[in-house]
Amino acid sequence: MIERKAKYQIGDVVKHRYFEFRGVIFDVDPTFSNTEEWWQSIPAEVRPRKDQPFYHLLAENEETEYIAYVSQQNLLRDTSELPVRHPQVDEIFGHFDGARYEVRVNNTH
Repeated sequence: MIERKAKYQIGDVVKHRYFEFRGVIFDVDPTFSNTEEWWQSIPAEVRPRKDQPFYHLLAENEETEYIAYVSQQNLLRDTSELPVRHPQVDEIFGHFDGARYEVRVNNTH
């Protein structure tokens, strides 16, 4: 059965199922919403289906921070309880409880 309902929410900290990176979700697309070229660039054996939620992450690995676009089938909940170090986290999110961030209601302090 195809899972079309978003399993994760904005503010959730997740990690990639196969690759060594993690991040916090800042946007969700109900189905694939990137370019065909981007999708085709993924090796066929790990290329995700398009008919599932895709998540925009403020992501990090050991070397750097970046924006990632990941299918629901390739995400797992991150249980490390460590905050995400991406420099934009504080612009979008407030309190971190070890599993998820609160979305800021407004960006004025």
